[in-house]
Amino acid sequence: MRINLPSISKQIRSEDIHYTISKNFTSIQPIWVPMQMRWMNNLYRTFHDYEKFMIIMYLMLKTFDYYSKNFVKLNYDEFFSQNEVEVENLNVMEISNALNIPKETARRKINELEELGAIKKSNKKIIIDRSAWPSMKPEETIKSLSHFLSILSKMLFKEGFILEQISSDQIVRAAKDNFSFVWKLYYEMQIPMLLTFKKIHGDLETFHIHGVCLSNHALNAQKIDSSKMSKELFLDRFFFGDKQEFIGINAMSISDISGIPRATVIRKLNKLVKGNFLIIDSKKHYSTNRGVHKKKLLVVQNNTFINLSKFAARIYNLSLIKNN
Repeated sequence: MRINLPSISKQIRSEDIHYTISKNFTSIQPIWVPMQMRWMNNLYRTFHDYEKFMIIMYLMLKTFDYYSKNFVKLNYDEFFSQNEVEVENLNVMEISNALNIPKETARRKINELEELGAIKKSNKKIIIDRSAWPSMKPEETIKSLSHFLSILSKMLFKEGFILEQISSDQIVRAAKDNFSFVWKLYYEMQIPMLLTFKKIHGDLETFHIHGVCLSNHALNAQKIDSSKMSKELFLDRFFFGDKQEFIGINAMSISDISGIPRATVIRKLNKLVKGNFLIIDSKKHYSTNRGVHKKKLLVVQNNTFINLSKFAARIYNLSLIKNN
């Protein structure tokens, strides 16, 4: 019987994806930023605490990595057929160093997760109990991510880097069939992004609130045909210019969108205004500021897009292998 081996010459390369993202920045940005913020909204609402979720993500990543190293691949249904997932160990110092959380804070958050029942210790085993989490399955994240990657594949096709477009359904199938491996790659992409923005903003609540303001601009930019703009003109017009193109967003809307309490939102908005990340108008609408932090934010964004390109290449190639 003849076996159809994957065609190495037809693989999709991350360098080509990154080139395509950079060239089509004005089309990518209005889709990518709101999608990331929807994920952040869901992340916050899980425990109403970023550090707790980051600890869970880190422990799950270690488990996914263990599966991958030992050639274990669980599909979506297999992974969610059981509520309990065993993790290798629970080292406070390791978690503190990996997630840039003070040691005593990491210890306290782990204790709180144990009190919630999200982490359990049983017969020398460390267990993550997903039944303690509301809305655990990442169904919507997979759908929105697949939709984004499908749109990106059309751009790759137009640039001549792939022979055919890859549909959302193909990507969903590949993601669910290889769930434990795909989610390892996803966390490897997202965790560094969160940690870098945390370093810039001081905490993830502040980054999240700033991100909602950026998302508001990105969604408004989507309504205008900016396809022929350069990346620099697009950013100056919609994000870092002296005169903002759109009305900003108020604290109540930010709270409703993010799930962060309004008092916390107002406190963090004041911090962002003081730090020149945002400006506030007479109607108390918040908008992105002139390019005071443009350079450092664009460096982080470029690194994020490099990681996104590597992630997308792995998913596309999985999709094509499965389709063949």
